[in-house]
Amino acid sequence: MEVVTKVRTPLFPTYRQAQAFMKATMGVPTQLVRDMITVIHNQRGTPQQQVDWTNPDQWINERLTGKFAEFALRIWQTDKGILNPRHCYGSWMFINNFALMAGDKWQPSHTGEQFLANDPLVLREIDDAEGIFALLDILATKEQAKRSDILPDWQAFLQENSKFTAESSSKTTLYQRLVNVIDRGLVEKDGNSYQIAEPGMQWLNTDSQHQPKTNDPRADILRAAKQFNAEQKAKLKQNLLTMDPYDFEHLIGMLLEAMGYDEVEVTKASGDKGVDVKGSVQVGITRITEVIQAKRHAGTIGRPVIDQLRGALPYHKAIRGTIITTGKFAEKCEGSAMFPGAAPITLIDGDRLIELLVEHGIGIQKRKIELLELDIAGLSRGL
Repeated sequence: MEVVTKVRTPLFPTYRQAQAFMKATMGVPTQLVRDMITVIHNQRGTPQQQVDWTNPDQWINERLTGKFAEFALRIWQTDKGILNPRHCYGSWMFINNFALMAGDKWQPSHTGEQFLANDPLVLREIDDAEGIFALLDILATKEQAKRSDILPDWQAFLQENSKFTAESSSKTTLYQRLVNVIDRGLVEKDGNSYQIAEPGMQWLNTDSQHQPKTNDPRADILRAAKQFNAEQKAKLKQNLLTMDPYDFEHLIGMLLEAMGYDEVEVTKASGDKGVDVKGSVQVGITRITEVIQAKRHAGTIGRPVIDQLRGALPYHKAIRGTIITTGKFAEKCEGSAMFPGAAPITLIDGDRLIELLVEHGIGIQKRKIELLELDIAGLSRGL
């Protein structure tokens, strides 16, 4: 039996980017589209002389002229600048792979019109062909996962279903599809971690006729696990708010050690210049001292606390600091913490603290649930 190749588009765009490209290219000769992509590609620069493509309002007029500049600007201005013309080649390949546009002067095909209208049947067909359902399926088995946690399962999927099996291709195709599903609200990103969102679970557990699948106990188990974990995180946060302040400082010290800090020390109750914990960490080939102020309360931290900690750095011979709170930071704190020319101060609020504690197993125990699934392909290989 012929195996259908999946993950067809190497430079996979978000669907909003592809739709913007389709709108911008309606009635445009396909040769002009190809030529503009080539002209932009030929200006890619070298490792020694990098080309800055971040601001299309600037580079379009600097590097393109005539019809190419006019067309690139049209792409950039469609749908409020969602697609930088520098990166339209992925949308070009995607559109051609699924025959979404046709004719010497591009117009949407019937399938293209359905794609522009976000027709669920067409989106599901494309999602299946591009490995989106496989990715959602992988994420559905995990509470939270970094890309490195997802990659082995993704590589196994590619090995069975795709031509993109090299490690570099696996990483690139995974990252691009994560960007796609995050843009659609199917997956949530928190820091470096990803988890499937409720709309993603619903999309995964809907059949080709857009009807919910019945008798899917796995989805019920995963939803229950997600709710249970959220409750445990809330309990953890409540315990942090009620624990002894000195115990909280020692907890922060345990977290630093779990994160790879050395010589972690909880300072004395007085004479610490506002510093509660200090430790050393290797940054490249340099070992530096970092000081931490631990704020165990539910309130909002303001700029004076940042200034106080920054002023204590010379006393401890430290070059950077961190403020960790169970509460939140005032709106302007981020700018003050990373003020140009001043020593950097990292800000970790209550939500981020909970995620770090969970990630490093401090105050939380992780339990695994095994789900057994039939592997038809594995049975076939054994015959």
